[in-house]
Amino acid sequence: MAGSALGTSTTPDETESNPLLGLPFDDPDDVIRAAIAEASVPALLMSMVHMTGDMALLDELPGPYLLIAMDLQGAMSEPDKQKVRDRAFDVIREYRDRGCPPPFVPDAQQMRVMFDVMSAGTLTEEFVDYVAADLRFSDADQCGPVLASTPEQRGDFPVVVIGCGEAGLLAGIKLKAAGIPFTIVEKQSAVGGTWLANRYPGCRVDIANQYYAYSFEPTDHWTHYYSEQPEILRYLQDVAAKHDIAPHVRFNTAVTGAVWDEESATWRVTIRGADGRIEVLTSRALICAVGQFSNSVIPDIKGAGDFRGPSFHTADWRDDVDLDGKRVAVIGAGASGFQLVPAIADSTQQVDVYQRTPQWMAPNSIYHDAIPDGARWAIRHLPYYGRWLRFVSWWPIADALDEQVRIDPEWDNGGLSCSESNHAIREMFIAWMRVFCTDEEILAKVTPNYPPMGKRTLQDNGTWLTTLQRPDVELITDGIAEVTVDGVTTVDGVHRPADVLVWATGFDVNHQLGPINVRGLDGVELNAAWGDSAYAYLGVTVPGFPNLFCMYGPGTNAVNGASIIYNSECQMRYIMGCIDMVLAGEFGSAIPKVEVCDDYNRRSQERLRSMVYSHPAVTSSYYKNAAGGLPTLYGFRIFDYWRWTSRPDPGDYELRSAAGELA
Repeated sequence: MAGSALGTSTTPDETESNPLLGLPFDDPDDVIRAAIAEASVPALLMSMVHMTGDMALLDELPGPYLLIAMDLQGAMSEPDKQKVRDRAFDVIREYRDRGCPPPFVPDAQQMRVMFDVMSAGTLTEEFVDYVAADLRFSDADQCGPVLASTPEQRGDFPVVVIGCGEAGLLAGIKLKAAGIPFTIVEKQSAVGGTWLANRYPGCRVDIANQYYAYSFEPTDHWTHYYSEQPEILRYLQDVAAKHDIAPHVRFNTAVTGAVWDEESATWRVTIRGADGRIEVLTSRALICAVGQFSNSVIPDIKGAGDFRGPSFHTADWRDDVDLDGKRVAVIGAGASGFQLVPAIADSTQQVDVYQRTPQWMAPNSIYHDAIPDGARWAIRHLPYYGRWLRFVSWWPIADALDEQVRIDPEWDNGGLSCSESNHAIREMFIAWMRVFCTDEEILAKVTPNYPPMGKRTLQDNGTWLTTLQRPDVELITDGIAEVTVDGVTTVDGVHRPADVLVWATGFDVNHQLGPINVRGLDGVELNAAWGDSAYAYLGVTVPGFPNLFCMYGPGTNAVNGASIIYNSECQMRYIMGCIDMVLAGEFGSAIPKVEVCDDYNRRSQERLRSMVYSHPAVTSSYYKNAAGGLPTLYGFRIFDYWRWTSRPDPGDYELRSAAGELA
């Protein structure tokens, strides 16, 4: 593995500056005991090897016989976990007394042994480099391909980035590190993207925080395993401040359009400031980091604009509206409504929830849990513990449900499931729901009539069902006939008064550019070319649009257990490779070949058609476009995406001179 750190140790300076290696400590024994009691035992076991260099510990002590999704302890008996904890106390105390020396980093063979124990034999040779990079045993993911261009070439290649959410911020960090001048244009007032816009009560992430973080910026500041919006926003803004990105951002400024100028091989990007002033920026490349959740949707319901009280979408939350003692109508019971209603029910007089279709809930007992102080101490101080905790978070879910989401054409269960294994998931989900609800009427309303995972699967520890059983909360499944000046009337003629109307109705993910008009070769409009079936090679580059790069673009919405931040890192590594390919070859631009993009898109859609998201019982889903296609989804393995985006293949591209001629 090029650039590998295998078989080496680190210097004290590196330890002090790199939190994943563990910050030195001299805490007393009681602090160590508290940390061990609250730590993830599988991650603790691996950290012990880093503290001692003693591989025999993996023979001496029990390891997990299975890693379980959303369970940081894995499948281990209590006696086995106690054996590890007892030995860990001696190891950590001795490590402290030795002055917390640089941790041991395994060589290639030792690493494979650790992988085998930690994954209970599920991490095969195919995945070794992939996992080693994420654990930081290799610098492949952090550095990307070695740049062949010169600093002078990169310094003369200005880039405009649209959006400063997690993807745009990442783009700025990587461009800055490479010495490429850039400007980020952000329509909001600060860094954060969707985490700045979506600040409704209860808003939180549904990927474990150790995985929902930049691989190069691990942190121990999380207070919850699945953090709420303010904490994620603070993390993004802290990262931006650390890398001094703000001076490169034009806040409160919107991109209205961009036109490719073939003669100069540049993009002319039109922006509009908060004062309405129009300006044109010139760049050699354009990175579109607007994401798929930037255009909120309010459905076309009769009288939607007639309501006289406060009315707003969850993505445009009104901080000035006090919900205390109010009657609140929440239209929508998807992800945002699911999070919002339990968060406001204690303070409102009444909450009426209007549900079009129910969502499947996956059991997650720690979804709202705070991280104990001892567990945070372990992340901060124990070498590589936080990194192994990240592995425990993602390995059991990444690509793990491939069999369960595959449609078995021979399976017939009236559309309730798509295969035998998918049906087992259905039964498990229903059993979990019955733990928290004995009201058969409510259970009937919240149990979907389509296969599990066919739509976005929500996570719950019982909070949603418990809330729906409150006397001051009503779940309404009758269709809405109209919104009136003072409430909502359903098709059965029942009118329910409301003081506040909240639209929890999601986003238009199939038209992610929104009003931005991007024109490529021959003046072709990207929105027109895409229609509601957007496409891009690897979700990043688009035929006919030179030096245009998408992040969280078409076909990259990960429904296979990936963190969108992880996927963004893959995309930005690929984008840097494309830019370097243009510069090192002294080209003007790179455009993906039509046949290459078409083939990728065809294979992607063929795979998705064999998966549960395409099942005919899934009649309405934000995944689907008007034709029933799935242009937003990524259906391959995350491992494949990591491999495909490691570096661009010049053979996939038309490389043109600065004058626009094919090279």
